[in-house]
Amino acid sequence: MSIFHLAYHVDDLQLARAFYGGVLGCTEGRSTDNWVDFNFFGHQISLHLGPVLATSTTGKVGTHLVPMPHLGVILPLAEWQALADRLTAAGMEFILAPTTRFAGEPGEQSTMFFYDPAGNPIEIKGFADMSGVFAA
Repeated sequence: MSIFHLAYHVDDLQLARAFYGGVLGCTEGRSTDNWVDFNFFGHQISLHLGPVLATSTTGKVGTHLVPMPHLGVILPLAEWQALADRLTAAGMEFILAPTTRFAGEPGEQSTMFFYDPAGNPIEIKGFADMSGVFAA
């Protein structure tokens, strides 16, 4: 299994720690005064202090426009649902509230979009059948 690594900017490491560690439940790894690593659902993200990447709501997926670019992860549906329930209970402000799209089609998925405190968009997908991730 390969693990991806993605590094991007945030404007406040303490807010990032509270969000990624406290809200999303990611485990913190190494850090300095300028960056912090997290285990993002089995992958490594490195959050560095700096200017946040500009995004725009230009990605058309089905009937929805979503922010581009965005970071995402795919979880088994039970884990996705538990996270969706936890975020909803915590009062998360969603760009796209937890929903299921492409029902009954190849690639049926549950999804939710939200921003981290720096404004970086994140999508979390859930699949009941992980073999459908690359279904055509």
